[in-house]
Formats: sequence, C-alpha cells, structure tokens
Amino acid sequence: LNLNPKDIVIGIAASGRTPYAVYGLKYAKKVGCKTVVLVCNKGSEMAEVADLAIEPVPGPEVLSGSTRLKSGTVQKMILNMISTGSMVGIGKVYQNLMVDVMQTNEKLVIRAENIVIEATECDRITAEKMLKKAGGSVKLAIAMILFNCNKTEAQDKLNSSHGHIRLALNEIN
Repeated sequence: LNLNPKDIVIGIAASGRTPYAVYGLKYAKKVGCKTVVLVCNKGSEMAEVADLAIEPVPGPEVLSGSTRLKSGTVQKMILNMISTGSMVGIGKVYQNLMVDVMQTNEKLVIRAENIVIEATECDRITAEKMLKKAGGSVKLAIAMILFNCNKTEAQDKLNSSHGHIRLALNEIN
C-alpha cells in the first residue's frame, strides 16, 4: 500500500468495529492521511479513530444480522455520492457528462460519440472524426470542437485548467 499524506482513506463497516478496518484507519493516520468512516452505528470505535464520521441510521435490518440489506444499501448510496462528487471535482465530468469515458467496447464507442454530440451540439460524423483525431479521448475531442483548435492546442488549454473543460472555457470568456 503506497499511501501518502495527500490521500484520504475511507473506512467502511456497518458495525463500525471491524478489526481490519480499524487497523487500516490507524495505519492511514500514522502515514498522515485524512480519514473518514462510513458506519451505521453512532459513536463506534471506527468513528472515534477517524477525522470525519458519516453515520447514517438505516434502522434495523429486515433479516437480523444481514447488513447487506439496509446498511449496505445506504452505504452504497453514500459512496455513489462521494465518488460522483470526486469525479466532478477532478474534471472527469463536464455539465452532466462523463468526459473521461474509455471506449473499451462498441457500446462505449457509441456512448463516447453521444457525449461529444451532446456537449458540443455537433453531428455524429463530426463527433467520430474528432474522436479519431483526439486518439479516442472524449474530453480532448470536446475541447477541440468547443475551442475550434487542433489537438495540441486543446491539450494545452486542458492542461492549463487541470483537465477541466469548464475552467478552460471560463479562461477564454
């Protein structure tokens, strides 16, 4: 594990006392990481160790002891919120579009084209052409169209805005 003080470690356990999660949090703190826990029991051991505790109370499980039901569902929803916010924060989203989607199959090739079309209001032929010029990078294809520039210029604009299309657009306007 290659943790450093810039990392944030999130410990997850319904009970808030899972031994390996507690140990992982203590190790992360020793390295200098910020720590967060997502537990479904207020005032748990993990919450005491962490810098920040997220403690939803889903109520008793329908099947006693089966934390994959209510607790697991609540934790999954919160993790979705955290990961979505993180992706927005690091520039992998433009408007409500996933602009760093990797085209690893036919469905994702079509999705990439659709994202370029929606972000730029171009036609499919233009989207295909620009994706090809951009080496498959959806974000770069969008930037090339929106900035009306070549791949190198678009990449420079994205680099200057830390990969955020919206911030690069703001620099121009």
